This record gives sequence, structure tokens and C-alpha cells, in this order.
Amino acid sequence: MGKFFDRLKTGLFYLYSSLVYLIIFLIVWFISYTFLFPNIYNFMVKAFSATTYGNPETVIVAIDDKSIDKVRWPWKREMYAKIMNYFSDYTDIKIIGLDTVVKGSDLQNPASDRAFYAAVARLSDKLVTAFVPTMQDYPEDVDGGIYEAYFNQRFKINIEDKRTQKAAPLYKSMAVFPAEYFFSVKNVGSSANGMHGVNKTFIKTYSLVNINGELYPSIALRMYLLANDTDKITLYNDKIVVDKTGLKIPVTDKQLFTSNIHFYKYHPGTIYSHKTYSAIDIINSYDAIKAGKKPLINPAEFKGKTVFFGLNARGDVVGLEDSGMTPVGINHPGVDIQASIYDNLVNGQILHRPHLLAEIAVALVLSLITFLLVMNLTFGVSLSVVMGTIIGYILINALMLYPRNIVPDAITPVVVILATLIFGYAFRFILENKNKEKVKMAMGRYLSQDVMQNVVKNIDDIRLGGRKATVTVLFADIRGFTSMSERMTAEEVSVILNEYFSAIEPIITKYNGVINKFIGDAVMAIFGDPIEDELHPMKAVLCANEMLKCVRKLRYKWMDENKPDIEIGIGINTGEVFVGNIGSEKRLEYTVIGDTVNIASRIESYNKVYKTKFLIGSTTYEFVKNRVDVIKIGGVTIRGKQKKMDIYEILRVNSGINDDKNN
Repeated sequence: MGKFFDRLKTGLFYLYSSLVYLIIFLIVWFISYTFLFPNIYNFMVKAFSATTYGNPETVIVAIDDKSIDKVRWPWKREMYAKIMNYFSDYTDIKIIGLDTVVKGSDLQNPASDRAFYAAVARLSDKLVTAFVPTMQDYPEDVDGGIYEAYFNQRFKINIEDKRTQKAAPLYKSMAVFPAEYFFSVKNVGSSANGMHGVNKTFIKTYSLVNINGELYPSIALRMYLLANDTDKITLYNDKIVVDKTGLKIPVTDKQLFTSNIHFYKYHPGTIYSHKTYSAIDIINSYDAIKAGKKPLINPAEFKGKTVFFGLNARGDVVGLEDSGMTPVGINHPGVDIQASIYDNLVNGQILHRPHLLAEIAVALVLSLITFLLVMNLTFGVSLSVVMGTIIGYILINALMLYPRNIVPDAITPVVVILATLIFGYAFRFILENKNKEKVKMAMGRYLSQDVMQNVVKNIDDIRLGGRKATVTVLFADIRGFTSMSERMTAEEVSVILNEYFSAIEPIITKYNGVINKFIGDAVMAIFGDPIEDELHPMKAVLCANEMLKCVRKLRYKWMDENKPDIEIGIGINTGEVFVGNIGSEKRLEYTVIGDTVNIASRIESYNKVYKTKFLIGSTTYEFVKNRVDVIKIGGVTIRGKQKKMDIYEILRVNSGINDDKNN
């Protein structure tokens, strides 16, 4: 039953430890993934993924600070018309994306609006214009159902939906185009982009948006479809496929159709990763051509190019700056982000994020490997291997995965490994302490508990040597043990010895004695060290007296069990001894040596000669003479000693011990 409960306790300990480990893993993973990963992701993308400029075939026209400085804001829409006309009349562009949302009409300048709408209509076959999905309901003066019906009829693309998992719509409405503008454009795309984590960084694009159950492409995807003369895509649970080109766009969020953006580094001295033209230079170039003069920007520069037109002025006028934080910059223009998304599609450079469960599995596997290393290797080796694993994981991400557009979580597994390292060493410390306790308990059966405690206390200072001390040594031997052993089996003898030793051990401990060793059927005990006790001679005598009483009870019990009748002889001597460790550097024994020990052994042997049971030496007698009744045996020759000595047979021991060490 004891073994069962020990195993149960061990099992519960490991179960509890496993639960603690799992909880720590989940907490560390969540904190790191939520708060550390976004910033590390930005760093990794900028350092190891965004290493080239944007596609030279993709350019930007921006209403920038230079444009606002030349022509005061707000601009009439006839200014936009000049830009549209420049591209429709004088260039051979591939396509153009208008990343500017047109809302309402300019009632003060209707002619300006008409000029803009006419310019848009002339360019409509090559133009994709932006619309904005919103999460609010339509205004009361707008019938959203009718507007969306017309919107779908005019702008909806051909989508074959093969998904088995579908999510509810995210958006409830969209910004409404002015009627004239609505009928001037042919292709539209959403301008929405996605942020990530606590740092509000734009790292994702919504390839499709779901408005009340209808799906619409992003401006970049719609431009890609227009550039390839198709409007057909197929949806799967994990990707969007452009049927004509075979382009596969991975989807990380099935509700938002998000994909991670591959960013490009900025051109020197700018905040753009694509070649950028100031809108005012395009307008002036258009006016110059119309006037028969040389334009500032040659229209030939745009031959076969994809153009993105947008607003990003960082002046004092509120609402002119369309920018956000991305991995490559704090004020990254939105029009440049859209151009980057388009390049991703054209170049097949879409970043692939591993599935969340796969990343958790990687972190868990690395954590388990770390734990096994900690538990099975030495501190230095395990720490070196774990640090090597961390460095290897970081290098694989930096040099192999991120440059190839595979962007796993590069920090959370590292944090998990470090947390596991701490947990592993803590667990190992606890486990080693538990094992030490087991060893101490096991050693306590071979060594005295007091000797063992002394060893543990001085574990770092164990060496050969010791000191002198005055102690009392007790020897107890079973009479006739040899002949008894010849009549009994080894198992029967061991049963009697175990019962005998189990009975006298508590008695010796009771009187502050320490069992130094079992010598076959004999016991050697020491009083006065390592447990200091000034009354050790008297304690040894009292202990011996109680041992004899205990053996008498055992004899009656063994007689009833038809076991041999045994008796013991006890010899005690007090004197100076050497106490400490003897042996070799590899094998030590804590013991006492000296004449006092030898004399105690010889005194015990005289019990056979004088047919006695309890003898003490003269030095012990001097300490206890007022507490015992004795018979003096004078002039005994001790082997190895030239001078004879007196020994004493104890007849009776008076109970009680006073504080006088001579009593």
C-alpha cells in the first residue's frame, strides 16, 4: 500500500508539473505573440524581406507638399481632370489606379466636376477607382439596397466560390459615389487595408471585402485583373486563385480575406518605394503640352507603366496626409502601399504566413526539445545547445525564410525556449531536491541520520580527516550467533536480525546515540558525537539497560514462535577518540578510532568469559558510579595493553539523570 501511495504521489507531481508547464507555455506564447511578435515582424520584414525597390514598371503620382504649395487646397476637380487627360491624351500607360475617394458634388463649381467626370470616362477602360467600405449603416437619405443593386450590376466581378467555410459579412455599407461619377467609371476596388497587433502597423491587405454578403476586390487586385484582361477568380478556403494567370493569393483570415504585404525599401531621400511624380508637375506638363511648350515630364516616361494616383501632403491642412505605419516606415503613403500590393500580385511576392496552429506546434516542439536537453544534459552543455538552437532558428528565419517570402513568427518560439529553459532548470532543481530527500531517506537506513545530516550539512567540505573528541562507545553482540546460524537458513537468520536491529535502533536514538555500524550480529554505537551531550556516559548506560530489557521481551516472543533463544552482551567504554572520515578520496567512512573503541570491544568480549551481560570500563564507571550498582572485576588483562585494568558488571541502574555530568 505504501508503494502505491508513493507512486500516486509521484504521478500527481508529474501531472501537476505538466499542467503548470502547459499553462506557462500558453501564457508566454500569448504574451509574446500579442506584444512582441508585431514589432519583431516589422524588423524582420524591413531587414530581410524589403530588400529591393518597388517594380520600376509601377509608378506613383502624388498630390504632395510641393503640389499644395503651388496650388492652394482645396483643389477644384478640374485639376484632377488635367491629370486624367494627361494620361489619356499623351501617354500609353498600361492601367491607372485612382486611390482617391470621390464623395459628393462641388455645387460651387459644377463645370469643374463635369470636366473631371468626362476625363474619367475617357480613361475608364484603363482606370480602376477606389471605393470605401464602412461598418456603419447607410445614411437615412440613401437607400442602400437599391444603391448596392446598381453597384453590383455595374461593378461586380465573376467570382466562383468553392469555399466550404464561410464567414458573416464584415461591412454594412459603402461610401456613395456622385451619380455622374458612378456612370463615368467602369472598374472599382476597395481601398481598405488591414492593421496588425498592438502597434497599429499596416501589414495586411484585404484582397476581397464582404459587404452584406457580396464580395468586391481590392483596388490592387482589380487592377491586376484589368491588366490581365480578366475578371474571373475562384475562392477556396485558404486562397484566392486568378484563373487566367494561375496566381494564388494565400488567405490568412477567412472573414477579411487578408494576406500579408511584401513591402519594398524606400528610394533614398524619400518615403516612397516606387518612383514618384508630383501631381503639380503632371498638371504643369499637361498645360505646357496644350500650349505647345516642352513639358516638365515627358509623357514617354509612362509608356507601358502602371500608375497609382493618390493624396499624401504632409502640410498644415487637415486630411491631406494619407499615410500609416508599415514595417518600412512610420509615415508610409497609402498610395505607395497600394502600389506595393499590386507589385506583390504581379511579381508573385505575396508573403506566406504559416497557419497559427503550425506555429504553436513549432513553439511547442522546440519547447519540449529544450526541456529534454535541460533534463538530460549538464548545465553548460544544455545551455550551449539551447543557445545554439535559438541562434539557428533566428538565422533560418533571417537568411532563408523571410527572403523567400515565408514569414513565420521569429520571436515567440525564442521566448518560449527561454521560458522553458528557466522552467526546466527550476523543475530539475525541485526534482533533484526530491531525489536528494529520497537518497537521504535511503542512506538513513545505511548510515545514522545524524551522520547523514552532518554529511549533507558539510557537503562541499567532505574530505579525509577529523578531530579528537571524548565519547562513550557501546558494543552489543548476540551470544551463540555462529552456532545458531548453522542450524537455521540464511533467510531465517536475517528475519531475527532485522527484528532485533529494528527494536534496538529507536532505543539508541532515544538516548542521543548514533549507530556507527552493524558488524554481522554486533552493533557499535557512539554517544557524545556527532550529537553533543555532556551526559553521554550515563546515556550510554541507560541505553544498554533498556536494550537488555527489550531483548528479554523479544526472547519470550521468539520462544512462542519456536525461534532460537538468544542473549546479548554489552560492553561500554569512555575516552578520547579520533572522530572523522577515514578511507580514500573516493571512498569515505565516518567513524571513530582509537584505544577507547578497542577497549570497548574487548570489554564486551569479556561477557563470555565472566558469563555476564553488561560490562563497563573504569572511565565510564567514574562518570556513573553514583547511579549504578556494580560488581568490580579487578585486574583484567586487555589484549594489546600491558597494564591491567578494572571493569565493572552492571547489576542495576537507578532511573533518572540529573544535571551533574559526574552522576
